[in-house]
Amino acid sequence: MTLTSALALAGFVLACFAAASTGAVFKPGAWYARLRKPWFNPPNWLFPIAWAVLYLMVAASGWLVWRQTGFGAEILLWWGSLLLNAAWSWIFFGMRRMDLALGELIVFWASIVGMIWAFLPVSELAAWLLVPYLVWVSFAGFLNWTLWRMNPAENGAPEEVTPQRAAAQ
Repeated sequence: MTLTSALALAGFVLACFAAASTGAVFKPGAWYARLRKPWFNPPNWLFPIAWAVLYLMVAASGWLVWRQTGFGAEILLWWGSLLLNAAWSWIFFGMRRMDLALGELIVFWASIVGMIWAFLPVSELAAWLLVPYLVWVSFAGFLNWTLWRMNPAENGAPEEVTPQRAAAQ
């Protein structure tokens, strides 16, 4: 591997973990803790582990395609999808808007499908590296929808529970 290639790989990894940082900025907090959750809701400790592995796979996928195409349309799609990924945490946890987050996630999911199809002719490995990402985001979408349906009064609710809000629940 050349120095340029190694630096590019590091750049793809850094870009993914920059997107992941929105999860650190917009933390679940008290609002998420008080939501009613379905039986299939994963434990909180699993999310950072799953996302770390997925982000490494997404970085490797983008890097594999970049090595073949440079900064072409495929990599622009990769960047767009990464921005959609980062936006979801802000909408769901920052704004506490489960409805808008679900709509955004549908576009995000479509961008992953688009990446897989765009990457497939360039690198089968790059395309396959995105399949677990698609599966996890599909699950996240179902979980997002379920949380919204189970907690309609919490959609857009403030972080703290006020005495008036607690009495209404």
